Amino acid sequence: MEDWVYRALAKWPNVPDVYDWMGLDRRGRWLIRGEIISRPQIIDTINRNYEADARGCWFFQNGPQRGYVALAYAPLILRSDGADRLLTHTGLPVLRPQAAFLDEDGAVTLLTEHGPGLIGDQDLDWALARLRVDGAPLDEAQLAEALALRSGEPTALRLQAGDQRLGVARIDAADLPAHLGFVRRPQP
Repeated sequence: MEDWVYRALAKWPNVPDVYDWMGLDRRGRWLIRGEIISRPQIIDTINRNYEADARGCWFFQNGPQRGYVALAYAPLILRSDGADRLLTHTGLPVLRPQAAFLDEDGAVTLLTEHGPGLIGDQDLDWALARLRVDGAPLDEAQLAEALALRSGEPTALRLQAGDQRLGVARIDAADLPAHLGFVRRPQP
C-alpha cells in the first residue's frame, strides 16, 4: 500500500468499513455500485491499494476507509503479456504459479504468489496452448474427460506456465473460494 494510506489510517483510525459497494468482474474491471470504473487514475489507485485481510476478504484501502470487494469469480484476473508471461489485472507479473485448477465450465484458475487468479476469458487461448497430457498438446476428448471429473479430482492435464509444469485439479467454481482461501462476497 502507498504511504498516504498509512498516514490516513493513523490520522483516522476508526472509519467504518464499506461492504457491497465495490466489485471486480470476470474481466478484471472495477465496479462501483455495479457501474464500471473507467477513469485511469482511479483504477491505478485501486490497483496499488488492493489486498486481502486475514479472512481472505479482498479490499481496496481508500485512505482510512476499507472498501471490501465483491468478486465475480476470483480476487485476481490474469492476462497474457502477449508472450509467455501472465500479469494480474493490477499489473503484477506472475512469476511463481503454484497450482492450476479447471472448473466445470472450462475456466482456468491459478494459485499465484499474489493470490488466486482466473485466467481471463480473452486469454483462454493462452491456457489452451499450454495444456498438455503426457507432454503432448491437449485434444478435445482429453479436455472433455477432464471436465467430466468430479470436483476435487486431479486430471491428467499439466499446464506449462513459464518454467513450471503444474498439475491441474478439477474444482467446481463454487468450491474454489474454500479451496483457495478467499471470500467472494465479504460481509462484516
